[in-house]
This record gives sequence, C-alpha cells and structure tokens, in this order.
Amino acid sequence: MSRPPLTPARVIDAASRVADATGLAGVSMRIVGRELGVEAMSLYHHVANKDALLDGLADWVFAQILTPTLGVPWRSEMEARARSARSVLAAHPWGLGLVESRRSAGPATLSHHDAVLGCLRTDGFTVALAAHAFSVLDAYTYGFVLTEVNLPFEPGTADDFIEEIAASLADRPWMRELVAERITGQDYAYGDEFEYGLALVLDGIEAAHEAEVRRRS
Repeated sequence: MSRPPLTPARVIDAASRVADATGLAGVSMRIVGRELGVEAMSLYHHVANKDALLDGLADWVFAQILTPTLGVPWRSEMEARARSARSVLAAHPWGLGLVESRRSAGPATLSHHDAVLGCLRTDGFTVALAAHAFSVLDAYTYGFVLTEVNLPFEPGTADDFIEEIAASLADRPWMRELVAERITGQDYAYGDEFEYGLALVLDGIEAAHEAEVRRRS
C-alpha cells in the first residue's frame, strides 16, 4: 500500500503529533520523518529546516483556534475565541510558549490576528482600545492555561493536595479561610474559574468601550 505524498501540511501535522507525545524538545526533522515513515532528508523538500518546522507548528496552533467573524457583536466573538484558545492550548500545551515567540508568522497566524482586530474595529473600537483588548484577553487566556496545565494536582484531587500542605497553612488564616470555604469538600476544579474571570475581563473591556463611545458622541 503506497503512502500519500508528502506535503508541507502533512509534515506539520506529524510534527504536532510528535510535540503532543514528547513536547517541543522532542521535535526534530529525524523524529518527524520517523513519524511519517520516511527519512529526514525527504522533509527538506517541504520544510526548509527546524526553524521553519517550528514556525509551521505555531501557525498550526492558530489554525485550530476559532477565528472571530467580522460583523458579529464583538463580545460574543471574543468570548468564543477565548474558550477555543483555552481548549486548544490545554490540549497542546507546547503551543503556549511557541505561538507568540516566532518571528516568522504564518498565514493562519496573520489572518487570525487580523480578524481579531477587525472584529473589534468594525464594532466601534478605536485602534488603541482594540490593541488593549486583544492584549488583555490573550494575557488572561494564556496565563490561565499555563496555571491550569501546571497545577500540582489533578481535577477532583484538590482535597488530597490540601491535606498534604495543611501544616504549612497553620499560620496563614486567609488561605485557610479560602480552602475551607471554596475547596475542601467542594469537588473543587480550578478550571471552573475560567468563565468567571473571562466575564470580569470582558466586563472591563465593555465598560472601556462604552466610555469611549460616550466621549466620541
């Protein structure tokens, strides 16, 4: 049975599978070639080098994230995009440090960023406020995922973790209060905080947008 022909997209897809299995440290032309069942040298006809492979991976991540639609109310689009980004980055945590660090942005990345700005601008945001909103939404979403994927306990096991550190909380009354009220016996999941925090961020952006509209009217 013959293999399908190599293409840049197939090479990047294979690299994403390697990254999922091993992290970015495991991504090399040799290992991606092995994933595809070919020699590493075959890849160079489709991807110039490892830097280009990493650029392609960053672009692959953005291609998985929901792209906002222009002409739709900005808040619902930014909310849906943040949820999508959280889901994609949690599934592929190697993307967290990659998506904003590459100097050569790919077409999916550029189109995605342009659509975010376009959604905000066509709904009345100034250039400055669109930039602020874009920045704070990504900072919140990326930061949340970074914490979520690195917590020292799995969902549903917070009580066990609290038992382990109970002695260190003896003289920390405010932390003990938080643990007693919000975590112990509550089937606590840190991920549940995402929606509340996202609403706070969006409320702040909305208030700034409304104030800006009033100033211009």
